[in-house]
Amino acid sequence: MASSILKIIVLTGSDRPEVLDTWSQLVPQLRATSGVDVVGTYSREEQIPINIDADLVVVLGGDGSILRGCRQLGAAQKPIVGINLGRLGFLADLTTDDFCRNLDQLITGQYEIVEHLMFECQHRSGDGSTRTDLGLNEVTITSGSSLKMLDIKLDIDFEPVTTFSCDGLIISTPVGSTAHNLSAGGPILRQDLQAFCITPICPHTLTVRPIVDSAERTYGLTVPDAPEGVMLVIDGQISRPFGPHDNVRVKRSDATFKLVRFPGHSYYSTLHRKLGWRGQLDYRERKGL
Repeated sequence: MASSILKIIVLTGSDRPEVLDTWSQLVPQLRATSGVDVVGTYSREEQIPINIDADLVVVLGGDGSILRGCRQLGAAQKPIVGINLGRLGFLADLTTDDFCRNLDQLITGQYEIVEHLMFECQHRSGDGSTRTDLGLNEVTITSGSSLKMLDIKLDIDFEPVTTFSCDGLIISTPVGSTAHNLSAGGPILRQDLQAFCITPICPHTLTVRPIVDSAERTYGLTVPDAPEGVMLVIDGQISRPFGPHDNVRVKRSDATFKLVRFPGHSYYSTLHRKLGWRGQLDYRERKGL
């Protein structure tokens, strides 16, 4: 850190009562803690100044709040600590009590910053307009309200690969592999891998399986016969119509997601805890049951 004072930004994430209550409880403790300076507090709608002087970002909410916070930070990503007030919390895996107990470690710098792959999604519409979005989890093309099977063409580094007949297609980062990708039957990737996973949703051909490839490549998607209702969805939070003359390009972003990890953290222990992995089931009859 640049100074002996820990400068933090707080993202309140949402106006949910539990978020506001947690923030009201944290304010007195942070103000009473020597060595901490809250340099800014921002809601989900506010833009964070790109030149703000801060060491860490504390996000209140869940993984969705972290996804939104990454977009708010844009190219000026800063290390993030997530306080989980949501449900699963793969990224925001600290409770409020955990955060308070580890506050001294944050002040003294006793933590690790782990960088993760982010992507840039360029959506070119049929009218020639282009929109570029920064994301952390995944890009999805989904049949949406069309309720029809789609033929989605994939190219990698502009080389045609295949056409997926399916209800949709997900291009996921390792961080996003435990989100929509996992629900669609895609593999779990270790979060620090430099790779993308392409997972079809309900593919018509049973031999079609997810593809894992390098983050150094550019991935292109088109739906030449897209019916009305097809949607492009980014991180489950940005959505817009996707037409037959549209195309999307997904590639590694120069920005990386920086997550604070405390000593003793294990990725697989998190998977075990969050996914309810309990080992082999015991099917033997038990007396009295």
